Amino acid sequence: MTIYVDADACPVKSEVERVGTRHKLRMVIVSNGGIRPSANPLVESVIVAEGPDVADKWIAEHAGPGDIVITGDIPLAAKCIEAGAQVLKHNGEVLSAANIGNILATRDLMADLRAADPFLQGKGRGFTKADRSRFLDALEQAVRRAAHR
Repeated sequence: MTIYVDADACPVKSEVERVGTRHKLRMVIVSNGGIRPSANPLVESVIVAEGPDVADKWIAEHAGPGDIVITGDIPLAAKCIEAGAQVLKHNGEVLSAANIGNILATRDLMADLRAADPFLQGKGRGFTKADRSRFLDALEQAVRRAAHR
């Protein structure tokens, strides 16, 4: 079991490291640079080339059954779910085969609406302590599910 982190815009890297270390799991932090490597021997930093979706492609090629992927990227999540991995968003939301289709459709619809109306901008909310707490709980549950497979 490996935890893969799409790390460039990930606000929960330290939480992943804390849970992964407690369970003695391999963790792979994937980015295109600019992230300080961890001294933790269980954490591997993978630096990919600059370019659109290069980190996502790397994760999609490596994640599989029994693995956990942490990402906010919906197309990457869909690929990882298809490969058999569990996927969590940074706020603790579990993405699965049961909900990824609707989430992809909503994402595409919103992209189309924003393209049609340049004044329609996302009103995303900030990352809260409650999001961090939900994430920790969801990651702990995902680790337990993966251990029982």
